[in-house]
Amino acid sequence: MFGFGKPKAHREIGPADLKTMLAQDQVLLVDVREAGEFAAEHIAGAVNLPLSSFDPARLPQADGKTVVLQCAGGKRSGMALERCAKAQAAIDTHLAGGLGAWKSAGLPVERG
Repeated sequence: MFGFGKPKAHREIGPADLKTMLAQDQVLLVDVREAGEFAAEHIAGAVNLPLSSFDPARLPQADGKTVVLQCAGGKRSGMALERCAKAQAAIDTHLAGGLGAWKSAGLPVERG
């Protein structure tokens, strides 16, 4: 009734903002797609922690960087953010539209 216990809203950033943050070494990008998807193509610099086994406690040290989660379209990264919230991890940001939005913005991916 008063919003108690209501999940905190996820913070979304767009591809252009992520590109800038990556260029300035301000972000730890975590791709939550499965290993095969990641191997096929991913954003340079991303680390892969698949949603199927995602555990916020296993996230690499961010060393003062903003942790941004990313998937193909935004759904799985949102689910991973829910797991972070339940674990009281201070991670609340994901790439709006995921890898699809990144590629639609004409930004590069690494393949293979």
